[in-house]
Amino acid sequence: MRIVNTDNFGGDYPDEFFVDLPPLEKALAKRLCGAINDAWCSDNQSPRYWRVVDDDYVLVPGFEP
Repeated sequence: MRIVNTDNFGGDYPDEFFVDLPPLEKALAKRLCGAINDAWCSDNQSPRYWRVVDDDYVLVPGFEP
């Protein structure tokens, strides 16, 4: 499992990126992800948040005109 940073408001071009960690066990990834979100996204109004995804997840790029 990996942790990805993404758009909190469901935009079409979230410009995602992975947290720079090796692949993790699911339980540890969820704990780390929860800690990151608690520290930086506790008000639910943050423009970004982190979530756990599978190792083969394909990042969604940002908008490019």
